[in-house]
Amino acid sequence: MPDVDRAIVVGAGVAGAEAAIALRRQGFAGPITLLGAERHRPYQRPPLSKSYLAGAATVDSLFAKPDAAYEKAGIEIACGTRVEAIDRAARTIMLSDGRTLAYRALILALGGRARSLSAVLKGIPASLANLHSIRTLDDVDRLKPQLAPRKRMVIVGGGYVGLEIAAVATKLGLEVCVLERLPRVLARVTAPQVSAFYEKIHREAGVQVHTGVEIAGLELDPTGEHIQAISLGDGRSIPADIVIAGVGMVPNVELAKRAGLAVSDGIVVDGEARTDDPAVFAIGDCSCRPCIGQADRMRLESVPNALEQARTAAAAICSKPLVASGVPWFWSDQYDLKLQIAGISRGYQDVVVRGSIEDRHFCVFYLSDDRLIAADTINSPQDFSAARAIIGKGTKVDASRLADPSVPLGTLG
Repeated sequence: MPDVDRAIVVGAGVAGAEAAIALRRQGFAGPITLLGAERHRPYQRPPLSKSYLAGAATVDSLFAKPDAAYEKAGIEIACGTRVEAIDRAARTIMLSDGRTLAYRALILALGGRARSLSAVLKGIPASLANLHSIRTLDDVDRLKPQLAPRKRMVIVGGGYVGLEIAAVATKLGLEVCVLERLPRVLARVTAPQVSAFYEKIHREAGVQVHTGVEIAGLELDPTGEHIQAISLGDGRSIPADIVIAGVGMVPNVELAKRAGLAVSDGIVVDGEARTDDPAVFAIGDCSCRPCIGQADRMRLESVPNALEQARTAAAAICSKPLVASGVPWFWSDQYDLKLQIAGISRGYQDVVVRGSIEDRHFCVFYLSDDRLIAADTINSPQDFSAARAIIGKGTKVDASRLADPSVPLGTLG
């Protein structure tokens, strides 16, 4: 019979790996099993569109933890193993190989998958040799052999991942074009000042940036297996040797849905990462959680959030409550620019710029009711830390002093 005191973590990314280790660290005495659908042991995803794509990072450097860490904690890892169903009444899961495992606690760290280009363009063939997404290690390994100087790369989507890929590809000598449907890049996540800055940086590096464009179709070669160009709604044709779909991510919630768990944009959880089933938790990119400064639950696609929720869920399972309450933060590396983001800018009323945009060393602050709710800091790590602290306090700030570089941020809020 399966061991009923077992904790099972489904999803072998950084969130799942951290949850498994944190369970043992918090004193969980029973067996711990970490299951992953990918063939690789848990690895970090952010470097995929940056240093790993550029060839500056090895596969071994991506792994979240060394094998010895799992062995020391007595964690069983099963990679290439998919969970097909959850029986919440029996507290069991069914695996793709037909096995059934029982659990006392179940953590869903299911992550997400790259949104297909078919989300913006219907009728795309199931397989095209030069159409890529970047979400997994295998995705990048499939793309890398096609990268070569003077090849024409077209990136559909002007979000963080699309722009990070553009920066790497440009440095590798490719001719890069970014197509964005909205009027500006990063429109969903930043103020116009930040969008304009990054558009300028990319154009100066040689990237073609087209905003406010609609994709009308794909022009395929005679075999029907390669994209030769992308047709735009205004009649233009953009030649392409490589096409990258950077149109977002879809959370993997299907398993939770089939089990009858509450799902919104992600799997709905409380501040302890617990679902509406007290024995089931959800963490990382697949979860929809309460967020400081926001009235509604949100899904946060970030490594810091994944790690925080992993530790919170482990603590709750071990009856050592640790409510996740930190200010969310994110980052993006493009060229020589380090963008660090604190808080969530959704619902901001005013924008304050501090520092010199021309010198590539500045901050953009987002305010609501005279309170700092988010900050974009470019090459300003000290300001990032101070801004995150102010956001966490939730106190009112003087916008004029916030804009004055002579006033230390640490003295505000």
